Amino acid sequence: MPEIDELRKKMETITLEMINLLKLRTDVAKEIGDIKNDLGITVTNETRESELRKKIIAECNTLNLDESIGTKFLNFLLNESVKVQSKNPQTHLTIFLKAKEMELKGKKIIHLEVGEPDFPPPESVKKSLSEVYEKGFGKYGPAEGLLEFRQSVAKFCNEKFHGKTNSDNILIVPGARFGVFLSISTLLNPGDEVIVIEPAWPAYRQCAINAGVKIRTIKTTLESNWEPTIEQINTAINSNTKMIVLNYPNNPTGKILPEKLQDEIMNVVKKHDLLILSDEVYSNYSNKTWKSILSYDYKKAIIIQSFSKSHSMTGYRIGYTISTPEIINKLTRLQALCLTNVSEPIQFIALNSINEDVSANHDLIHERLNVLIENCKKLNLEFVVPDGAMYIFAKIKNNETNTTNLAHKLLEHGLAVAPGEAFGDYGEFFRISACVKKESIIEGINILNAVLDN
Repeated sequence: MPEIDELRKKMETITLEMINLLKLRTDVAKEIGDIKNDLGITVTNETRESELRKKIIAECNTLNLDESIGTKFLNFLLNESVKVQSKNPQTHLTIFLKAKEMELKGKKIIHLEVGEPDFPPPESVKKSLSEVYEKGFGKYGPAEGLLEFRQSVAKFCNEKFHGKTNSDNILIVPGARFGVFLSISTLLNPGDEVIVIEPAWPAYRQCAINAGVKIRTIKTTLESNWEPTIEQINTAINSNTKMIVLNYPNNPTGKILPEKLQDEIMNVVKKHDLLILSDEVYSNYSNKTWKSILSYDYKKAIIIQSFSKSHSMTGYRIGYTISTPEIINKLTRLQALCLTNVSEPIQFIALNSINEDVSANHDLIHERLNVLIENCKKLNLEFVVPDGAMYIFAKIKNNETNTTNLAHKLLEHGLAVAPGEAFGDYGEFFRISACVKKESIIEGINILNAVLDN
């Protein structure tokens, strides 16, 4: 039909014009990125993005265009700008891998950059490793995990986290990171927005960008005791906001939210009918009152847990997610596509260790953390004493040192720490782990002191 053909040609012309404009915009974004990198300015500018978002909404209203379509298109453009402007961030894993290379060449390195406990898993793990072959575990299994294991996890969560769960609420995953990836990739669509409270574990941002989801960051500060305000959260929410991520006890600060503030955040989440992704892998290392999001019995909550920290099973890659059966089914479908099922032998090992008393692990990390705190105070570092987890997030007092450069310099002297830029716009901070013996912590802090004095 001639009329349709003409309209199709018109649409094609407009589409090609948009591609040309996209190329021009990308070139400008690269130029801006080069200037930002030269000046040491962070890539994301929330204030500028908010101003542009307001203009887009106003233009949509003028054109009688659905603002959610306009703002989703804007989010795509903003994400593309972030990609072309971003240099490779120096994360704790970057430092860790470089440190491992140096160790292979004979260099002694004190690892204060990673959250990997140096003590062994429970004895039951050793026993289960010897039994798994004889018991016949090692076949294809259900994508959601072994039923007996999921039942055991549900019972454990009900007792420890005051939940109301059964096996249908549980998905066994190969580590907490994959649980985060599944949640963001499955439950959010390109152009949607997720709120992340920074400083934050970098995987949230990386998973969102990979899925075409826009990150809206709420920046907390040392001066605010690493606490967000309800006003910040309300301001960040718009028609495209679909999820908020919480991580308490926090990596990297060790912060635990006051219960009243957490209750208020949950009220905002419920009011706006948002998904909430709660990463609770450090819950076993709480040094003050901590409350699981599971206890709120909110139908759009996804809780992430892991055996990596609590049971010192980092290399076993085993964790679990907790949510409604509807959400669990969605996550399970993607997990089945990606990896069929989590290793049966590892599930059997975790099943036999879930009820082990791991309180001694908490006590040991708490003791080491106190040693780290005392020694960091002697160096006159600025930090908030952590409420839990296994880190200190610190900055050098009255100094704007770029800690990425500092981290590489410290490596040359045999000390690995995590630069702050991995966790958001915190280039003057660095994260120090308390996962090694007290003697190594003290030796590491002495190296830090010596380097800072030069």
